[in-house]
Amino acid sequence: MVACLVTHPLDLAKVRLQTAKTPGQSLGSMVYQIVTKEGVLKIYSGLTASLLRQATYSTTRFGIYEYLKESYVASTNNSKPSTAVLLPMSMVAGAIGGLVGNPSDVVNIRMQNDSSLPLDQRRNYRNAFHGIYRICKEESVGTLFRGLTPNLVRGILMTASQVVTYDIAKNLLIDTFSLDPSKKSTHFSASLLAGLVATTVCSPADVVKTRIMNAKGAASGSAFSILTAAVKNEGVGFMFRGWLPSFIRLGPHTIVTFLALEQLRKFKLGM
Repeated sequence: MVACLVTHPLDLAKVRLQTAKTPGQSLGSMVYQIVTKEGVLKIYSGLTASLLRQATYSTTRFGIYEYLKESYVASTNNSKPSTAVLLPMSMVAGAIGGLVGNPSDVVNIRMQNDSSLPLDQRRNYRNAFHGIYRICKEESVGTLFRGLTPNLVRGILMTASQVVTYDIAKNLLIDTFSLDPSKKSTHFSASLLAGLVATTVCSPADVVKTRIMNAKGAASGSAFSILTAAVKNEGVGFMFRGWLPSFIRLGPHTIVTFLALEQLRKFKLGM
């Protein structure tokens, strides 16, 4: 949630770029457009939903991954599990996190994109909980799980590429380059690599998920139909639409997340 506060404006720009009808707009021009046309405070549109998403999705995936990893270490006395062991753990954790976080993710994307819609199409959710209430009342509870398949895929890819890459990179920096495992510079370097890998691996699922969740009524279609239509109309490059703002957002987000996580580990908070 701390990382979310730092990177929310970049996440907002990423969502707007991914849902734009025409490609080509840059991150800088998107942020400038939001500030000039909608106001400075609009760069934090949907903040409550973003915080709720981190409190559900990220808490679940990090918690389950750490629990599985610690259980394995305790049962085998192997303090450095291999990638083959860590990957299945991260995939399970990511899938459960994606499931738990899906409702807040739907509200998050809708709130972030609301100001870019015509006035008669805006939803005007006051906050995340008001959004969930309105969705259940006006649409259905099932709408909260719209885009679940690509969200599960993204959760699996994100957790596997992010936490496993971080653990591998951290061990590599310590063992090969003799960096101090307790120093923030080590955590920073490992988390930067993890952010780069995670952004690239997750981009296609992230774009498809964003479009499905942002669609109105039954217009969303399946993940496959959205993917094929977009590739046909916009080319394969559509899957990496918004990659740069995604990395500019996910890089710092990953760094702040793991720096905070290492401090929680240091003081044994919540563990």
